Amino acid sequence: MTSAQVIQLLQSAVCFGTVIMFGAIGEILTEKSGNLNLGVPGIMYLGGIAGLAASFFYEFNNPAPNKVVCLLLSFIAAFLASALGGLLYSFLTITLRANQNVTGLTLTIFGGGVANFFGGSLNTMAGGVGQISVAATSSIYRANINNVTDLGVVGKLFLSYGFMVYLAIVVAIVMAWFLNRTRTGLNLRAVGENPATADAAGINVTRYKYLATCIGAGISGMGGLYYTMDYIKGTWANDGTIESLGWLAVALVIFATWRSVNAIWGSYLFGLLFWVYLIIPGLGRKDIELFKMLPYLVTIMVLIAISLRKKRENQPPASLGLPYFREER
Repeated sequence: MTSAQVIQLLQSAVCFGTVIMFGAIGEILTEKSGNLNLGVPGIMYLGGIAGLAASFFYEFNNPAPNKVVCLLLSFIAAFLASALGGLLYSFLTITLRANQNVTGLTLTIFGGGVANFFGGSLNTMAGGVGQISVAATSSIYRANINNVTDLGVVGKLFLSYGFMVYLAIVVAIVMAWFLNRTRTGLNLRAVGENPATADAAGINVTRYKYLATCIGAGISGMGGLYYTMDYIKGTWANDGTIESLGWLAVALVIFATWRSVNAIWGSYLFGLLFWVYLIIPGLGRKDIELFKMLPYLVTIMVLIAISLRKKRENQPPASLGLPYFREER
């Protein structure tokens, strides 16, 4: 195993981990309110296609697109589309009291269908399958310090990524501070633990659930945006990869024991396990698929360990997935 292979593996782990980190961080915020949103893959689909479509139409109609405008359009469109997915989920589960599990799975199917439909349409407009490209926008997301000033091994390991890699880390740290150090964050956690008690204390349970779910969905959608703009360089592929990454993000929430800071190193560990076959010679296709199962197997082992130890701080919010009816308080 050469140093170049090790660097390649670590870089792949970071890029791969960033996609699922965004999805997991957003879902952690959602679940802290007591809502179990299994629609993360669909929301990531919505974020990816919305950001791609916004930048595509701008670049398509402007021969010399402004890169700042490209960035703002794609970023805002991705967040809003994902937040709207969260709003739809909230309306169905909080206002109409639909089953959370069924609603989340339906949102995953809906988001994947919408994204692949519009992705196919954009490919057709661009001239055929695989022809769509938003080079100007993608170049902003992929720009890094190491490209400007070659800093050797240090640069390759720590500075050879687009800005969203560092943004994901910042969001995870800020969320940990918000949930543990602010009154609003503590109120949100109270809603997720015991909404009836929180309601009796004067906390608006419905508002907290709506805001946490919509903002959490917007953050999760950034994973889809990063995947389309940076990971696959501003193109679209109907290969189901975003959906599989979305489910890994849901698994990461459990692995991180509902702590956003744990999602940082957990996501990179998932990426490392997923791509470790790169440094193992002589593997066949079936062997590679087995290695790609490792993140899920590790999550199962962590779930078993959490269940056996029964430490309260490692458990999910007490009211996670349970509907709250104020009149039944």
